[in-house]
Amino acid sequence: MLIDTATLETTLSRALARGGDFAEVFVEDRRNQSAMLDDGKVENLASSRSRGAGIRVVSGDTTGFAHTSDLSPEGLAAAADTAAAAARSARAGGTVRLGVSSVHDHSVALLPEGVEKAAKVELLRRADGAARAAGAAISQVTAQYMEGRRRIQVATSDGILTGDDQVKTLFAVTAVASGDTGLQTGRETVGRSVGFELFDTIDVDDLARRAAERALLKLRARPAPSGTLPVVIARGGGGVLFHEACGHGLEADLVGKGASVFAGRRGEMVASPLVTLIDDGTMSGEWGQIAVDDEGLAAQRNVLIQDGVLTDYMWDRLRARDADRPSSGNGRRQSYRHLPMVRMTNTFVLNGDTAPADIVADTPHGVYVAQLGGGQVNTANGDFVFGMTEAYLIEDGRLTEPLRDGNLIGNGPDVLRNIDVIGDDFEMGSPGTCGKDGQGVPVGDGQPTLRVTALTVGGTAA
Repeated sequence: MLIDTATLETTLSRALARGGDFAEVFVEDRRNQSAMLDDGKVENLASSRSRGAGIRVVSGDTTGFAHTSDLSPEGLAAAADTAAAAARSARAGGTVRLGVSSVHDHSVALLPEGVEKAAKVELLRRADGAARAAGAAISQVTAQYMEGRRRIQVATSDGILTGDDQVKTLFAVTAVASGDTGLQTGRETVGRSVGFELFDTIDVDDLARRAAERALLKLRARPAPSGTLPVVIARGGGGVLFHEACGHGLEADLVGKGASVFAGRRGEMVASPLVTLIDDGTMSGEWGQIAVDDEGLAAQRNVLIQDGVLTDYMWDRLRARDADRPSSGNGRRQSYRHLPMVRMTNTFVLNGDTAPADIVADTPHGVYVAQLGGGQVNTANGDFVFGMTEAYLIEDGRLTEPLRDGNLIGNGPDVLRNIDVIGDDFEMGSPGTCGKDGQGVPVGDGQPTLRVTALTVGGTAA
């Protein structure tokens, strides 16, 4: 327990002393460590720690918020007074009594903080060697190791007292190949909500070889075509598209502001009947896994689109209160210095029943996207642009030549409607950090292989 129950009760009661409908204390203790090897040299080996509390008081439509790194009773009292002053109400509050504390433990086998730094650097050196051994054209290798442990405690005037102990471990390799077509880059990343036992299940040498082979393959890639084409998106490689182009539009705060193309459309057919879209914070080991959200509410498996029909949005506490419904456990914040907002956890499309090879074989001409990169989306209308970091031409139902980096341009609702076949090979993609209103939180996304009948490919081929 980060702060004892009696102190939390006193702080909450003080936060409500000037009135208010709700008060909350969010406490966080975060440790991070990272290491990077660039061109065979350890360029960065850093550790950090932050501890503090954020106090929120809600009175009607007004929210007062203050944060402090002073976790003493006096420091918490000062922050509670500041938050209360900003959300002053004519109605006086009462004494708060908390329930029994329930701190969730994700059963990490080996805490990364207990592993010697030398062992982590050795992983980086192994990756560097494996990537360079893939071919003489590999001119640069960057390997990164990151770990984090985030312990949180949430106490509310509703009597909730809970917490979570979140551990994450990540390893990434970027390889650059030099050739007649210039510099080409390949990247592989693995991250899980587990401890150092991650390296019992992944081989960093294999990870590095795959990154290098992707860069080498792109040396002989041809320019991507331009125009509107059928696009097959490989399993796991396109989950970010659904996260950005569809997921954000299903967050209740954006819906409430009228900033979502899906506003007011619950119960409507918004996608192909093949599509079921889920957000699930309970997925064991996935990057977006949480036991409770940052408002102390249990993570859930939320069905957003069922067989093409929009069934629900994602909710945090305040948006759910305004709609007179329960939260969906999607209230998340970057740190104790931030207010929570509606955020995704692990967002994905469910399996279909078609073999992936049959999807390609049934596509006479198009583009096969093995991996998408970053992109931009306008949630108000769903328009997006995403980069293709690994793609191939489909000719006569076969994958032929690799393509240079290009863009996919389209509209989220149109993509959902134009999915005409879904594979049976579901996989989660690479770990991600989702940015929204200046806050970043860890998220996962994924999907089976699927085909979109028409997407605009922004390539350079004539």
